[in-house]
Amino acid sequence: MRLTIRVRPGAARPGVGGEQAGALVVRVSAPAVGGRATEAALAAVAAAFGVRREAVTLVTGKTSRTKVVEVADGDPRILAGLLGGP
Repeated sequence: MRLTIRVRPGAARPGVGGEQAGALVVRVSAPAVGGRATEAALAAVAAAFGVRREAVTLVTGKTSRTKVVEVADGDPRILAGLLGGP
């Protein structure tokens, strides 16, 4: 499953949920320095979908806050629940 995420680095309350301009919002506490926020976001997406970190790959957006990721064996029902979240 391919999806667009919007990363919010430096968040006080990390989490996955909500929607911004059609993208799944991923809040991470890691700063946007040296790819740390991207790695934290990929790990958070993996945890939210209940898959291993290796099952989530970055397709586009290495240096952008808006990224496209591929989640192997991603469940559309989980995505629907996350998009409706806080």
